[in-house]
Amino acid sequence: MSQIGFIGLGNMGNPMARNLLKSGHELHVFDISKKACNDLESKGAAVHPGVTEVTQKSNYVITMLPNNNIVEATYKEILFQGLKKDTTFIDCSTISPKLVKSLLKRISSQGGRFLDAPVSGGVPGAQEASLTFMVGGAEEDFKAVTGILECMGQRIVHCGAQGMGQAAKLCNNMMLAISMIGTSEAMNLAVSQGLDAKIFAGILNSSTGRCWASEFYNPVPGISASTLVNKVPISLINKDLDLALDAAKASNSHIPMGELTHKIYSSLIAQNLGHRDFSDIYQLMQQNKFTF
Repeated sequence: MSQIGFIGLGNMGNPMARNLLKSGHELHVFDISKKACNDLESKGAAVHPGVTEVTQKSNYVITMLPNNNIVEATYKEILFQGLKKDTTFIDCSTISPKLVKSLLKRISSQGGRFLDAPVSGGVPGAQEASLTFMVGGAEEDFKAVTGILECMGQRIVHCGAQGMGQAAKLCNNMMLAISMIGTSEAMNLAVSQGLDAKIFAGILNSSTGRCWASEFYNPVPGISASTLVNKVPISLINKDLDLALDAAKASNSHIPMGELTHKIYSSLIAQNLGHRDFSDIYQLMQQNKFTF
């Protein structure tokens, strides 16, 4: 089995790393959280004091980090010490395609390989090893890492060259953010007219308005079992919208619904509601606190 490094053991990274251990891989890990490291160590992972040590022990290194700045800082530290030749890096964070291209250039100059492989499926998908990976990279590198990614996901899609995985992820997350507001509006309007929420949700999910937000993450409490408070904070979904707006500007694409959705979420963050789950928009509508 491969020697795999895993950097970033948060809500997504922890179960992803666990699934690699279950598949028999030797795992080298690092996270700023000692508790997260101890948890993986108890499952059989080797914990290291920093990202450089993880990299030096691994043939493949997976990073699962919160944002552009942390990804940039992490790889800067890794690259400063130099790479083992042919080390393959797989970044599963959600970052800008521009940063992907920058990392590719710097890693390639030191003899390494790089793929962007953001995921969809959330924490349940990470726990159940049912994630979708949207991978950008050279065909031969994609083939080399497919077996590793299959330990953590059910659908591994090669989207094209480096950066195309992120392009797919940003478009998907923009659609998710938009559809959650639409689902919340429709559910709120139905309930306001006297319709039973569960009855209307059943109609919605067997009709033309059906979408992932309505079926699997319905914002009305008690309809979708997977809708849990603070699983997808408004601030996190808006971070992805920031990246989508940057990508739209760079590609000269018009995204009026994306821009409006970003404005709505930004307004909620300004009202100190960024910690709330993005499905809480429904409750804010009901309470007449939904202003932007």
